[in-house]
Amino acid sequence: MPSSEDTLLEFTFEATVIYWRGPSPFFFAPLPALKATRIREILRIVTYGWGMVPVEARIGEASFTTSLFPKDETYLLPIKAAVRRRADITAGDAIRIHLIIRPPGR
Repeated sequence: MPSSEDTLLEFTFEATVIYWRGPSPFFFAPLPALKATRIREILRIVTYGWGMVPVEARIGEASFTTSLFPKDETYLLPIKAAVRRRADITAGDAIRIHLIIRPPGR
């Protein structure tokens, strides 16, 4: 496991799970505006294109890797089906999320 010295940004936040009915339905947690602003400050260091930001996330006991993507002045954290099942969450639930952003290659 990488050390905390390898961490660019780490924070915990609460969000309400939303369901997006687009062509590929999915569940997301929107980041608070202040956290999105902080991510934009380091975006050039961490993005791999299109504003996508790779992250490590934890909801309850479920840890996973994914990428945030920009949407409507914030970022959305996709919540994988396996994570939703393990944490027993669905649309409308208020959840607590721990997020870590590391430099590329860490």
